[in-house]
Formats: sequence, structure tokens, C-alpha cells
Amino acid sequence: MTAVRETSVSEEPLSVDRMLAQVRDPAVGGVALFVGVVRDHDHGASVTSLDYTAHPSAATALAACAERTAEAYDVLTVAVSHRTGHLEVGDLAVVVAVGAAHRQAALEACRHLIDTLKEQVPIWKEQAFTDGGTEWVGLGTA
Repeated sequence: MTAVRETSVSEEPLSVDRMLAQVRDPAVGGVALFVGVVRDHDHGASVTSLDYTAHPSAATALAACAERTAEAYDVLTVAVSHRTGHLEVGDLAVVVAVGAAHRQAALEACRHLIDTLKEQVPIWKEQAFTDGGTEWVGLGTA
């Protein structure tokens, strides 16, 4: 039986170890992780920080993405968390963890989940650049 063990949208710092613990299970033989990290550049411009803003429906949309992924792939466990608020370069922005009996299913489901949440979960980021400018980037839909 597939279990979505955690879905969260939070201002609290993310932990890869916590998400890994969420998907561990005696039946799991392979775990796939995706960790999104704030980088120091975008489109050739130097980024100093990001601010993520989530629509009030973001947590529900994230949970739905996780459930649909769990149903569509031969996986046993799923956990996903997205950060909101102010993040500095190097901070973790999103962690996706998927456990399956075998690696291929875990890897495919992990990729699907990160791609789907970027398309469907209403979370946006405002990037701050070293030249003082900012840019809003849509990660999901409203």
C-alpha cells in the first residue's frame, strides 16, 4: 500500500534527513531524493536571495500532487516539503523523497512529482539581484 507520509509548505528550514526518514520502510529497496537549492544566479544575473510566497491553497495542491504521483507509480512511500519565506543562497527550497521496492520506480516518481508540483502548486518566488533589481517567477498556478 502506498503511503504519502508528509506533504508540507512551511517557513521552517527543510531537512533532507527528516524527509529520508519519512520514506524509509522495510519494504523499500530504493529511495530517490530531489533537493532544490537556492543558487546564486539566474539568466546570467547574480542572485542574492529569494522570497517564496504560497497561495493559501498551496498545501492542498501539494498534497494532491503527492497523492496522484503515489497512485500513478509503483512506489511505497512519498514525502515532499516546500519552503516559503526568505531564503538565502544555499538554503533548501524543496525536498522530494520517494521510496519504492526498486530504484527505477522511485526515480521516475520523484522526477514526476517535482515536475508536477512546479506546474501545479501555487508558489511563487521573488528573486533579488546584486544590482538591486527583483523578478517574480511563477512556480505554480493560482
